[in-house]
Amino acid sequence: MQSLWIIVSNFFFAIMGVCVKLSAKEGYSLAEIVFYRSAIMFLIMLALVRWRNVRLATPHWPWHVKRGVTGFVSLSIYFYAISLLPLATAVTLNYTSPIFLVLMLIFFRGLGFNWGVMLAFALGFLGIVFLLHPSFEGNSLFGASVALASAVLTAVVYFDVSNLGRLGEPTARTVFYFSFIATSLSLVWVVLSGLNPVTLQGFFMLAGTGVSATLGQITMTHAYARGKVLLSASLTYTTVIFATLFGVVLWDEHLGWMEGLGMFLVIASGISANYFSSGRK
Repeated sequence: MQSLWIIVSNFFFAIMGVCVKLSAKEGYSLAEIVFYRSAIMFLIMLALVRWRNVRLATPHWPWHVKRGVTGFVSLSIYFYAISLLPLATAVTLNYTSPIFLVLMLIFFRGLGFNWGVMLAFALGFLGIVFLLHPSFEGNSLFGASVALASAVLTAVVYFDVSNLGRLGEPTARTVFYFSFIATSLSLVWVVLSGLNPVTLQGFFMLAGTGVSATLGQITMTHAYARGKVLLSASLTYTTVIFATLFGVVLWDEHLGWMEGLGMFLVIASGISANYFSSGRK
């Protein structure tokens, strides 16, 4: 089933989160991390489209521009949230995006709506409250707001990727244009903010960010474009599991029962929202 590719994608995106956090701790700025991530992806995709002889001409370029710009902004603020919060917390909040995606499907594609969906949304909100209860102050609250904003924009990205798939756009073309737009925008950003020297250790961190992001984007785009949107959305929560394991192993991030319950409720809310949505697609 094509939607199951999202689990592979989630694993690579969790690795990307680890590399982003390590790069930030190494002293690289947000602009640098986004630029190197996007540039490496662009070079990989350029080689891929040439190798597979993918035609880049498309009548649907407005959708690619919208997906590219929205994806760039979402990516940037998500990376910022990772630098402010524990990895598992940042990923969990970002992956409330399926809840927002269901809302978009209801309003823009006429997906059936019922009280089960409302209950799922309430469950997700309760989960966020439990997750952030120890951190309702200072930078943690600000970081949480940033992560939630990235979740809303990520939902828009998933919606756009699904639409491009419905229009018949191949996965390689969609990811190529995203990487091109993200690289162009981040290049302007990094020129204005400046670059730090890249050490050998920094090279591996930044390269890891770009390679894992590319693999994650390809598999994610394939899942949303070719699989069932709601099934793919419900499976995105496996990233939370991967990120939690990485956080515990690499940074000794211990989650208490309240944070653990919050993560469980957020995951349950996303699965429930998709299950209770009638006319599942």
